[in-house]
Amino acid sequence: MKKTTFIILFFLVCNLTFSQEHAWVYFKDKPDEATFLANPLTMLTQKALDRRGKQNISLDINDIPISEMYMTAIRNANGIQVKAKSKWLNALHILGSETDIKALSNLSFVKSVDFAANDLNAKSVLKKQHKFDIQTEFNYGGSFNQIEMLKGEVLHQKGFTGEGMTIAVMDGGFPGVNTLSAFQRMRDNNQIKGGYDYVQRNANFYTGFSHGTSVLSTMAGFVDEKLVGTAPDADYYLFITEKGATETPLEESLWVEAAEKADSLGVDVINTSLGYNTFDDSRYNYTYADMNGKTTFITRGADIAFSRGMIVVNSAGNEGDKTWRYITAPGDGFNVLTIGAVYGNESIVAFSSFGPSADGRTKPDVLAKGGATTIINRTGNVTTGNGTSFSSPVICGVIACFWQANPTKTNAEIIKAIKESGHLYANPTSQEGYGIPDFEKAITTLTVDELFFDTFKVYPNPFQDKLQFYFANISDEIEVSIYDVLGRKVLIQQLNQQQSEINTEFLSQGIYLVQIKQDGNSKTFTVLKR
Repeated sequence: MKKTTFIILFFLVCNLTFSQEHAWVYFKDKPDEATFLANPLTMLTQKALDRRGKQNISLDINDIPISEMYMTAIRNANGIQVKAKSKWLNALHILGSETDIKALSNLSFVKSVDFAANDLNAKSVLKKQHKFDIQTEFNYGGSFNQIEMLKGEVLHQKGFTGEGMTIAVMDGGFPGVNTLSAFQRMRDNNQIKGGYDYVQRNANFYTGFSHGTSVLSTMAGFVDEKLVGTAPDADYYLFITEKGATETPLEESLWVEAAEKADSLGVDVINTSLGYNTFDDSRYNYTYADMNGKTTFITRGADIAFSRGMIVVNSAGNEGDKTWRYITAPGDGFNVLTIGAVYGNESIVAFSSFGPSADGRTKPDVLAKGGATTIINRTGNVTTGNGTSFSSPVICGVIACFWQANPTKTNAEIIKAIKESGHLYANPTSQEGYGIPDFEKAITTLTVDELFFDTFKVYPNPFQDKLQFYFANISDEIEVSIYDVLGRKVLIQQLNQQQSEINTEFLSQGIYLVQIKQDGNSKTFTVLKR
């Protein structure tokens, strides 16, 4: 009898365990909006605000944190576990029973609840994921081919090696990055600015699946005469958002949470060598129709990341020779730069996922070397690996160098130039997109005369009642516009050599964007009034 009772209890416990559902709870508003917008440094670092200022991107509701009152109420709700949060989507990723989760809909501040399992929703909301296996070969080789294919070495020769740019890497782990000699150079130069393990919720990001280590090596690794990363002098944040042993919808939410952190830190470019289409629990699986740029949680988050001024670079997936065949999320994003794979001879790799997106947009966007890519493996050896997991970071690093060379350009302008430099731009295909970009060609198309801005200064910063402007050898008038953090124009004035000062007594304390225009060129400065 005791044994029978134990078995019954065991199955009851198992049933309770397995009845835990993944879901997102969305909130109606952000009641603290005004307070946070008046104090932007409580949400974002100065570096993040400067990145926004360069692109004339204002703060908005997506920058405001989720209400602590709302989060506390959800945490205290019966049977609910909060696993991740997203201020961009104003949502929490939760675990709980179907009954307990549905009960949250009765809270006055809850906008909606969406289950990851489609059959529990009145409407279809699915989640998917795919992990990309590394197929390592022990054929020793150099990294020149993967850089030269993109004309990345031209950028390096001009001194654009990623210095001053910041890249966030979202992956499954980075073991050995703190010890392997291939990363000694970046450690010595203090290029690892931080990171976080969102899976385990701790600060030890030098652990987990070594996939991230190999991905990072294509951008930041350095082994003299054997491997040089495509952005060897960039700064890096390393975020673990992927749990290698499982496939759950939570990983999408962890990615979005990490992207929000990247935004707050002033990151310029995000690399994601991951994709989502299927899960361990098939109820969460996506269909190709969901690859439409607006369905999956991670894709929606990735497009918001773009709207914050960042560039999201994502692997297209290794599904080209499999049943699924197509790109995976967030590669379907409207503003995500999705990367397919070619061999060193520039022929397409069969496994590189096909486009287009479900709504007919060209995907992948461009190509880079993902067949026999030179990488560092988990033991620190230089070897080769296959996958769009590697074509993505190879080009991500070059993009950082390219943006360094064109610091006044917006993320949209950078992406446009990259696509237009592709060798198939006039005739894109479903597996190759716009083809292999030529960054030497792209940098030529973006070059403008900015000597004017090299001799231009706005001071003091911080300022109080006056802003002064210094410019040399300029005879024409210059238009100065000042915007507040909400993007509202609060002043427009013409300046010249005789009048180079603006009265700012009427401005409230806070951060402002000062835009200078002359002869069709413009530049934006971020300033602070105290």
